[in-house]
Amino acid sequence: MRLPGFKYHPDPIGTGAIVPSSETCECCGFARGYRYSRPILARTEIENVCPWCIADGSACRKFDADINEVGSLQGDGIAASIREEIATRTPGYVSWQGENWLSCCDDACEFWGDASAQDVRRIDRHRDVFPKHTLTVSDIEWFKIVRNYEPAGNPTFYKFVCRHCRRVKYAWYCD
Repeated sequence: MRLPGFKYHPDPIGTGAIVPSSETCECCGFARGYRYSRPILARTEIENVCPWCIADGSACRKFDADINEVGSLQGDGIAASIREEIATRTPGYVSWQGENWLSCCDDACEFWGDASAQDVRRIDRHRDVFPKHTLTVSDIEWFKIVRNYEPAGNPTFYKFVCRHCRRVKYAWYCD
């Protein structure tokens, strides 16, 4: 069965947001071969939801839930319809400090997962990294971060790409 497409998360299998599974979806009742692997923001714990129930929004409607926080998009002035798609019909990502979905060109960006070490070596830390207010590291500290960076490590850089101008941006988190 072909997976549904997600405009703002084009490779959810590659990022680990969608994983193979023989479990039955708690929303539709079908075992479709895949499940969403990230938490869903709901009042009750939801263990198994298939990508199809995320794509059509039925999982969030049924469980009165959200998949992603979209406060950063609201602060950026992104349209309510786009924020709703990210919040209720787009696979998310998990971060230590709460996810920030990045935006550019009056739209949400595509999420592409952990940045590679090569990506991090190319970052212009004054232009490409969000949130800027947390990036208060010296040149020496930045050099160490770049030299020692490993995907899924600490710190973590998440890669986003603008759907329009294709500019690459990064969210960064550390404990």
